[in-house]
Amino acid sequence: MLGSFAEAEDAVQEAWLRASKSDASGVDNIGAWLTTIVARVCLNVLRSRRARREEPMGVHVPDPVISNADGASPEDEVLLADAVGLALQVVLATLTPAERLAFVLHDMFGLSFDEIAPVVGRSPATARQLASRARRRVRAADVRTPDGDIRGQHEVVEGFFAAAHRGDLDALVAVLDPDVVVRTDGGTRFAEFSGVRRGAAEVAHATLAIATPAIPKLPVLVNGAAGVLAVFDGQPGAVMAFTVSGGKVVEIQAILDPERLRRLDLSVLE
Repeated sequence: MLGSFAEAEDAVQEAWLRASKSDASGVDNIGAWLTTIVARVCLNVLRSRRARREEPMGVHVPDPVISNADGASPEDEVLLADAVGLALQVVLATLTPAERLAFVLHDMFGLSFDEIAPVVGRSPATARQLASRARRRVRAADVRTPDGDIRGQHEVVEGFFAAAHRGDLDALVAVLDPDVVVRTDGGTRFAEFSGVRRGAAEVAHATLAIATPAIPKLPVLVNGAAGVLAVFDGQPGAVMAFTVSGGKVVEIQAILDPERLRRLDLSVLE
């Protein structure tokens, strides 16, 4: 709902405080009741973010869930069960708070519009319209579903870096979808690297310009899909999430922001 681990934890704590101060003796469905509280807190966070103009400037890649390439830990699996791909998170960030909540609660968590209506403060019919508008935006964004074979995804990513390190433009273009999109979030420290590149030719040329074989790159899972953790001087230097669909790289989300990387839980990779 929020695309931020820190804000999600704050929302859970706020929801727990509200729940602990309430009388739940007359509540028939505790799960639905708690979901409603958390959703309302999230809605307030999203509205406050907009009102205070706290939306990140420039390109912003949501917080990723990083896990070992050979399989997620039980803790990661719990996170991944409620996580969506970073490409979809980027699209969700363009929705209004009410649209985002209605879409997430209905399409991802299966709540009825009668349950969603009081959360967003609208009628069930209006809640349905909110989710419908959000769904159209998501479909228009053409968020591609990653291939089901994780090993195959990693092989495509390995091919991407192998071609880049050889300086082989043709081989690099061959692993990219013609309409590939790359989003790079450098934060305030590396703002000059932030931006969006589109198209196989532009992405390939930009990749060859910065490809550095000497930098170690560890294969990881990012939100359950193939990714890479680049290590600079023994410290995390970049996280790259790849969407591989139809055997081609269709999207790359990269985080270079040192502050963001320091906040990620990478203990599972040690």
